[in-house]
Amino acid sequence: MNLASATTHRAIFAGCAFLAAALSAGCSGNPTGEFVESSGLGPKMAPRPDFIAATRPQNLDYIPIGTPQEGRPTPAKSLEQVKAAEAELDAVRAQNQSRGEAAAQLGGTPAPETLTTPAPAASPATSTKKKKTP
Repeated sequence: MNLASATTHRAIFAGCAFLAAALSAGCSGNPTGEFVESSGLGPKMAPRPDFIAATRPQNLDYIPIGTPQEGRPTPAKSLEQVKAAEAELDAVRAQNQSRGEAAAQLGGTPAPETLTTPAPAASPATSTKKKKTP
């Protein structure tokens, strides 16, 4: 085995080792951020205030699709309740519309008069000859 062949084999082996390390490091989270935090070079993290720690869950993991949720916090309205709410909203809409029409009448201004432009006066006859530029 000559020296050039051994150097080539070592370079290929080192490249494969580096590629394997890079691929496996990609699966382990954030190695650069973890290194900066563990070495003390990163920003100092302040402890969370008590009200935040008390009101937020410790585990904020993703909720998978299909996970059953709790029932409605309020029961559904009956047909009579829905009709009553619609009637109330219709009455409020009619009241607002009548108030808007009254306000439009009070604040309305008459339309401006249309302006008529005077007909152009007959201009004196002009010569049809054009000047020639030298």
